[in-house]
Amino acid sequence: MPSNPLFQPFTLGALELPSRVVMAPMTRTFCPGGVPHAGVVEYYRRRAAAGVGLIITEGTTVGHRAANGYPNVPRFHGEDALAGWKQVVDAVHAEGGRIVPQLWHVGMVRRLGTEPDASVPGYGPSEKVKDGQVLVHGMSHDDIREVIAAFAQAARDAKAIGMDGVEIHGAHGYLIDQFFWDASNRRSDEYGGDLAGRSRFAIELIQAVRAAVGPDFPIIFRFSQWKQQDYSARLVETPQALAAFLEPLSAAGVDIFHCSTRRFWEPEFEGSELNLAGWTRKLTGKPTITVGSVGLDGEFLQFMVATDKVAKPASLEGLLRRLGDEEFDLVAVGRALLVDGEWAQKVREGREADVLPFSREALTTLA
Repeated sequence: MPSNPLFQPFTLGALELPSRVVMAPMTRTFCPGGVPHAGVVEYYRRRAAAGVGLIITEGTTVGHRAANGYPNVPRFHGEDALAGWKQVVDAVHAEGGRIVPQLWHVGMVRRLGTEPDASVPGYGPSEKVKDGQVLVHGMSHDDIREVIAAFAQAARDAKAIGMDGVEIHGAHGYLIDQFFWDASNRRSDEYGGDLAGRSRFAIELIQAVRAAVGPDFPIIFRFSQWKQQDYSARLVETPQALAAFLEPLSAAGVDIFHCSTRRFWEPEFEGSELNLAGWTRKLTGKPTITVGSVGLDGEFLQFMVATDKVAKPASLEGLLRRLGDEEFDLVAVGRALLVDGEWAQKVREGREADVLPFSREALTTLA
């Protein structure tokens, strides 16, 4: 299908992608000790070999004491973990693909008892105490500088091992996103107050990453309106407010915005068909990645609450029309690629009927 816009190349500076298909970041928890192994290498290699243009890795934790919130997620710090990621990079490049790590700090989602140091609580913009015990450590200015430095170092390491860019995870109720919301950010200093103040942490972090990697290394920033804790949450309600939120992030050094939604086909604001990625592209002039239940007939939440649900392949007609109309530039595919490493190849060859269905069982294997 040579006319399929999913399989047209994409170029942004030195970043050249063979297709518009992006593998969405999906936490897999298959890395004991935080180190990618041969199974992880093969997992990503297969998807690059089948035509995925850009792989965004599962969330990888930066080198800060409270960055991790879950067992067996990979690290992006330490010689052993970076050596494992170097093997992944080499395997993906050998297949003609491109790859970036998603750099992650979970913030106050972390719970006492979490590896590697069970005594460290979550870190967040504001302190949370229950029954005399600190559940969330409110970050001091020194803490903020430490976390920013950890992201900058991870980006520097990504460039050193041959990654093609980095994605900063600023979505879904994790640390960077926690600063954006007045419910979780009750600070009265320069990192709190209105949304402009609450965005300062993210802006300074992006600026530090840009300084660490230079002007030509791509930086992707992932953000969302919805949260894991509230699927109806809205950080901004109008295009004007979205523009005011995004413009400082763009100026700080973001090259591509990854606009996380549950259903890519839903309009973001009344009076326009544009989704979040469409509005972000229109307002910033930067390339965008759309995402949200691409290629399947059911959105992901159903499968987190019901074990008997199965998502079957769905028509891509509407997606391809919108991509062809340049509403957005790239398309991130999640569960469909998780369960079927050959998804891109099957779609390119017109074999959508051969795409494997998705159920929760797919989460138990790394295939």
